[in-house]
Amino acid sequence: LSSSSLPPFPMDTSHGAQPTGGFSFEFAERNALLETRGIKAPTSLKTGTTIAGIKFKDGIVLGADTRATDGDTVADKNCEKIHYIAPNIYCCGAGVSADTEQVTAMVSSSLVLHRLATRRASRVVTAVTLLKQHLFRYRGYVQAALVLGGVDVTGPHLYTVWPHGSVDKLPFVSMGSGSLAAMAVFESGYRDGMEQEDAVRLVQAAVRGGIFNDLGSGSNVDITIIRKDDVDRIRGFDTPNERKFRNPRGYMFPPGTTAVLDTKVEKFASIASRVEVLEGDHSQSMDMGEAQGEKERGEYRQC
Repeated sequence: LSSSSLPPFPMDTSHGAQPTGGFSFEFAERNALLETRGIKAPTSLKTGTTIAGIKFKDGIVLGADTRATDGDTVADKNCEKIHYIAPNIYCCGAGVSADTEQVTAMVSSSLVLHRLATRRASRVVTAVTLLKQHLFRYRGYVQAALVLGGVDVTGPHLYTVWPHGSVDKLPFVSMGSGSLAAMAVFESGYRDGMEQEDAVRLVQAAVRGGIFNDLGSGSNVDITIIRKDDVDRIRGFDTPNERKFRNPRGYMFPPGTTAVLDTKVEKFASIASRVEVLEGDHSQSMDMGEAQGEKERGEYRQC
């Protein structure tokens, strides 16, 4: 059949409106109506972290702060944000803690099976491919922003993996809410062919920049150094926020220091269980208190 002999494509004209092209803003009108009725639209979760990585002459240096937040509350002052992927590959995670931990653990498990099947060490490009394909599949709803670094048979490699699945490969990278401060330090101090000690100090300064200039980052600096044959993981490499004073006798607060806003007392009724004691050919019922003595002698069976 020729295209001229086909009937026209049916269009929805049930509401009497002529079909027009362009975008539809019906959902925007719906959301505005719901907000007038007190229903708020969901918003993205605000997270805070400073993670950074740099490539030096013989390997990769990764760094991260140790503050975990729950909204406006500091939930953990010493959490670990540098995750194990393979013996020669590690990954820093920013975003939702559960997403970063579970995504990196899933890829680490897949690489174990891959090493067993191929009998070869994992390559960094394999890990970054698994990560970006998984994140792209969920279109950013898995909120994991990652800095992946490692050394394989082809040399050191450093990547950033964004929550939507896009990837950057650069000699120095940063992610998280403190990434701008960290990147400013990198751009002013990076040079090609750096020695390990210089690279470590530069990553330390970059993470400290995020700690002191971003409210979502804080506490300590963790460092991981990845070389061809070994890895150094240093927790608490720098602790710039130690408490200056601690009471040697501890802190005792008298009752009434914190006001009691509400008190609720619930009374629960006590219901006694009844058991049937079997002794020879006769039986009788008794409550739980009477049966306790029989239980100790092993002479009853609960019904």
